[in-house]
Parts: sequence; structure tokens; C-alpha cells
Amino acid sequence: MMKGNILLTTALLCCTNAALAALPQSAYRAGGIAVLPITDSTIQVFLDQQPIAIAQQNGQRFAVIGIPLNPETGLDTNTLTVQLQQANGQTESKNIKLSSYDYPEQRLKIANKSQVNPDPEQLARYGREATEQKNIYQSFSPRQSDGFPDFIQPTQGRYSSPFGLKRFFNDEPRAAHSGLDIAAPIGQTVLAPANGTVVGVGDYFFNGKTILIDHGQGVISMLCHLSKIDVKVGDLLKQGQAIAAVGKTGRATGPHLHWGMSLNNQRVDPLLFLPQTP
Repeated sequence: MMKGNILLTTALLCCTNAALAALPQSAYRAGGIAVLPITDSTIQVFLDQQPIAIAQQNGQRFAVIGIPLNPETGLDTNTLTVQLQQANGQTESKNIKLSSYDYPEQRLKIANKSQVNPDPEQLARYGREATEQKNIYQSFSPRQSDGFPDFIQPTQGRYSSPFGLKRFFNDEPRAAHSGLDIAAPIGQTVLAPANGTVVGVGDYFFNGKTILIDHGQGVISMLCHLSKIDVKVGDLLKQGQAIAAVGKTGRATGPHLHWGMSLNNQRVDPLLFLPQTP
């Protein structure tokens, strides 16, 4: 097994800027995305045994890697190690250097105390729902094209809770915010952010009415707290298609859309999938 270190420099990013135009933005931090150039001899890339999305732009192949938002205890938070499987059967390990990033805190008051400290029956429900969603996040369907899916924002509004916030509910610490909250009035149209297949529809304890969309190769979008859902599992969606309406179902302090993105079973910043604003 070969060992190597990859540190993508500013010069490399600049010289490949045209090739990266349709790929997500790179952000080498927890909850970010690493866009790694690979050779034609690499047939698959893995992170913790989870397959990685591969896309081709302008003749260059790239692995598009979701970086864990909450690394497991004991892991090196400054380095991401991926395995590159070669056509000759060998596997090469690559280390990607990460930057430290301190997400801000958010403290919210939740009137419904059961949504902060659920009772045993509610915890059992949450466990079933979490397993259902985890199975979807771990899935890896064939890519829909050589390129990476093109994304748009699923609804318009103010960013009320950015991705990655260290969250406290009624002053009790909880998991970091794994999506982007977009404040919008109840009933406002929600669009499919990219082409894909509906792989999950539910009314969950915390997330409320929810749609999960598979965009291929482990790229999954999640739209939560909806007031109504106009699609079903198995529906094929086109980008910009109306699929739901904004609501405040589940654990929500006001009407908004929670937009989550999962890449190789890692929740990453949805804004990185949109074209970079000058």
C-alpha cells in the first residue's frame, strides 16, 4: 500500500478553476467538501469504507468528498484519509490536510419540552426514524451523468440558521446544526434543488414533514419542516420542479425550510453546492 500526502495549494486550485466550475465549492474544514483530482487508473475512492462521488469536468476526473462535521472521538481532525482503489487491484491511501474552523453558537428556547428531552416512547420513534434516514444516507446509486449535479436553492428567504452552528436548546447542548435554515412564510413553494429521485417521504418527530432526494453517488438532499408534500417515493424530479411548501412542522420555532445535504453519508454545508457569489 502506498502512502501519500495531498495538500492542494492555491496555485493548483487556480489552474483547475475552469474544470471546477460545475463542481461544488471546496472547503477543507469540518462539514466542508474536498474536491480531489484523480487519475484515470483510480476506479473508486472510499472514506471509512463509504464510496465517494466521482465526476469529470473538462477531461479531468475528481473525487468529491464530504468531510465529517462531527469527527468521531479519537480521529485526527486536521487530516482526512481516503483510499483510492486502482484498476490493478492496489489501494493507495491519501491524506488531505484540513483547516480548523470554529462554528458559532446558537441558543434557542423550545416551548415543547418533549422536543428537547423526549420521553421513552418518543425516543423509540426517533430511533426508528433515524435508522430509516441513515439507510438512505448510506446508499450509493449509480451516477446520473459524468458531471456533478447542478444545484439551485430550493426556496428563497433569509438564512435564519447557518450550517454548523453549535446548538443549545433551552441551554442544553445538542448536535451541531447539520443543514441550512431558510426563513420563509408558510405555503411558499419549495423546488427540487437538482434532478433526482424521491427516496424518502415522512412526517418525523424532529424534522416534521420531510422529503429526501437521491441525486446519485451518495449525494442526498433533505427538505424538512414542510407544510405539505406533493411528491411520493419513486418520483423522478427535474431541477426547479415544485415539490412541497414551506411549513413549521416538527421541532421548529417558526416557519422555515431546513435544507440539508449529505455527501458520502456526511452532512455538509448546502451553500457549497451553489455557484460561488463574486
